[in-house]
Amino acid sequence: MVGSAIIRKLKETGYNNILVPTSVELDLRNQQVVDDFLKYQNPDYVFLTAGKVGGIYANDNYPAEFIYDNLMIAANVIHAAYKSDVKKLLFLGSSCIYPKDCPQPIKEEYLLNGYLEPTNEAYAIAKIAGIKLCQYYRKQYGCDFIAAMPTNLFGPNDKYDLNNSHVLPALIRKFHEAKVSNAEEVVVWGTGIPRREFLHVDDLADACVFLMHKYSCSSIINIGSGVDITIKALAELIKEIVDFSGEIIFDDSKPDGTMKKLLDVTQINNLGWCACTDLKRGIESTYCSYLNTL
Repeated sequence: MVGSAIIRKLKETGYNNILVPTSVELDLRNQQVVDDFLKYQNPDYVFLTAGKVGGIYANDNYPAEFIYDNLMIAANVIHAAYKSDVKKLLFLGSSCIYPKDCPQPIKEEYLLNGYLEPTNEAYAIAKIAGIKLCQYYRKQYGCDFIAAMPTNLFGPNDKYDLNNSHVLPALIRKFHEAKVSNAEEVVVWGTGIPRREFLHVDDLADACVFLMHKYSCSSIINIGSGVDITIKALAELIKEIVDFSGEIIFDDSKPDGTMKKLLDVTQINNLGWCACTDLKRGIESTYCSYLNTL
C-alpha cells in the first residue's frame, strides 16, 4: 500500500527512473540477495517501506514472524544502502511502537520512555531497531539516513483480511459483507472507546517525498493528520458510507489495545507539510477501491 502510493507520488512529481522490485523478485530478508541488488542497481535514494504488518490479532498470534521479518528487512537494506553509497534513505517506523501509556499527543522524544503495548511488542522492537540503525549509521558513517513515524494508514491497495488487517480496512470489509448478506449486526472488537488517528496513504506518500527533500536529521519525525476519532465513531462512519442498515455490537471480551494514540505533528507542520485528505472523503474513495477488488 505505502510503496505503491510513493510510486504514484514520484511519477506525479516527474520522477521515472524508479526501481520497484516485488517481494518475489527481491526477498529483503536475504542479506546476500539485498547486497547484490543494491550493488548492481546502485540507487541514489531508498524509501524503506517494506515490512510485515497487521492488526492486534496478527501481532499477538505471529510475534516470531513479526520480529524476524522486520529485523532482517531493516538490517539488510540499511547496511546494504551504506555499502552501496546510497545518498539518502528514509525508514518508516510506526506510531504503534511508541510506549503504551504515552502522554498525548505523542511527541517524538517519547520513544523508549515507557513499556510497549504487549500485543505489539515484537513488531515494535524490530521497528525501533531499524530507527536505531539509521541513527547509528548516521553517527558512525555520516549516512544521510532518516526515520519517520506514520500514524495509522488507509487507502488503495490495503489488506482487507478480517483477522490480520488493521481496524479500518477490516471494518470496511465487515460492513460491506454484512450489507450484501443482509446481516442484522456487525461485531466490532473491543469497547469502541479507544481513539485512533488515521492518515490517507496518499498523504503519507506526499510527506515521504517532502521529507526526502526537506529533512536531514538523526531525530525521528512524526507524520499524521493531527486529528483522532473513537473506534465507535469510526465504525458508525463506515456504516454510513457502506450504507449498512443493521446494528453495531461491540465485543468487550476482545482487546482494545492502546486507548489513545494521537501524534504530535508540530515538527513536520513547521517544516511546511500538513495532511489534506478529509477522513470521510478518504474512506469513501477507499471503499470504492475495495469494491474494485471484488
